[in-house]
Amino acid sequence: MMKIGERLFDVDHDCYIMGILNYTPDSFSDGGRWNDRDRALRHVGEMIEEGAAIIDIGGESTRPGHVQISAQEEIDRVAPIIELVKKNYDIPVSVDSYKSEVVEAALKAGADMINDIWGFQYDRRVAQLAAAYDVPCCLMHNRENRDYGDFMTDLLRDMEASVAIGREAGVRDENMILDPGVGFAKNHEQNLTAIHRLDRLKALGFPVLLGTSRKSTLGYVLDLPADQRVEATVATTVVGVLKGAAFFRVHDVKENYRAMRMAQAIVREGK
Repeated sequence: MMKIGERLFDVDHDCYIMGILNYTPDSFSDGGRWNDRDRALRHVGEMIEEGAAIIDIGGESTRPGHVQISAQEEIDRVAPIIELVKKNYDIPVSVDSYKSEVVEAALKAGADMINDIWGFQYDRRVAQLAAAYDVPCCLMHNRENRDYGDFMTDLLRDMEASVAIGREAGVRDENMILDPGVGFAKNHEQNLTAIHRLDRLKALGFPVLLGTSRKSTLGYVLDLPADQRVEATVATTVVGVLKGAAFFRVHDVKENYRAMRMAQAIVREGK
């Protein structure tokens, strides 16, 4: 069991949807759509009704070619909305940031979890904060380049390095989740391999989060724009269930929740 906020998550036997709230003007798929507190709050309520078990709130777009904003600007975006969501809804909230100043402000605002797209390797103080606040942290695979030898061997080695940073800082193994980082420092074929070999990541002994929602690899395969990749995302969610993932970070909660539950039923009963 993993505790996130006040809720227990059976990461060994169940699966959960993490709903995405991009509180930014420039997200690759829904930039500006929820960049208003009232609309954002309503959207959170909708995602909860549709099956989200966690809400992941981000204040800086990390789409390809994005421009990094200052930590203060990111804090000004995410801290108030985290407080608002926690005040209005009884649901665990994750902060999507790799900057320790932002993470600290988010935790003080009530965030229950950290989602670090650099897996503690951009700012190691994030690991120290995860340990100090004793909160779960999703460590995503990322790197500065695509200079791989054997792709999966190198990905797993990078993930082990992130885990080592966490352990050194005092983060408990029970509080770490691994994410293969689909869409980050990988070409399209490598992204597909990361999904297909998800069971190898799970074999490291940690719960796995899969985040493929509307990403460019799906568009590459189907030649579709971001707002037409729902079915493609659903397909990856089903594969993720079959490969043992516990969490799915998505924009389209209802469709992925239903597909996830159906895939779970087949895995559990269809033996």
